[in-house]
Amino acid sequence: MTHLPMLLVCFRLAIAPFLLWDAFDGTVTPWFLAGYIAAFFSDIFDGVIARRLGVSTARLRAADSWADVTLYVCIALAAWRVHPEILIAFRWPLLSVVAAQLLWWVVNLAKYGKPASYHTYSAKLWGITLFIASLALFGFDQGGWALWAAILVGLVHTVEEIGMTLILPTWQHDVLSLAHALKLRQHQRAAKPPS
Repeated sequence: MTHLPMLLVCFRLAIAPFLLWDAFDGTVTPWFLAGYIAAFFSDIFDGVIARRLGVSTARLRAADSWADVTLYVCIALAAWRVHPEILIAFRWPLLSVVAAQLLWWVVNLAKYGKPASYHTYSAKLWGITLFIASLALFGFDQGGWALWAAILVGLVHTVEEIGMTLILPTWQHDVLSLAHALKLRQHQRAAKPPS
């Protein structure tokens, strides 16, 4: 039972390329949406189960983050194969999110030597908006408000996590918000012995 969270992470890593493969001819089958929905729920339950079982380790949370990146890179490539016209219409807002995410990577690699793994509330909200936008895109051939919501939440989330990295002195996992990061920094400073 303690291995279930990692199995859910591995499931998400494994299914991502198959979703891209399903979309490679420019269309998606019902299997695509079923697989994507299963991947989305695996992302929700891996963390919930890990916390309940007391196995929410830094290694597991980092693997979870990599699985998320892999899944959404494959979803983005699948979207390009199936609906390039929608992505082109949203190119500047989408590119702004990509640029913000690249800055996030640079800031984290420069400070910690590895990506952050905060799993913030804003990350969870972004995941929900990405899920809705993906269902709208692949299920109903729509971008519209759902894609705008995912873009705006993605920008807010990324700015928050860059701010968290700038204020946290050491790499941490499972820091839920900027407010939590500020409290954690205060605790670390208070616990630091005077020099």
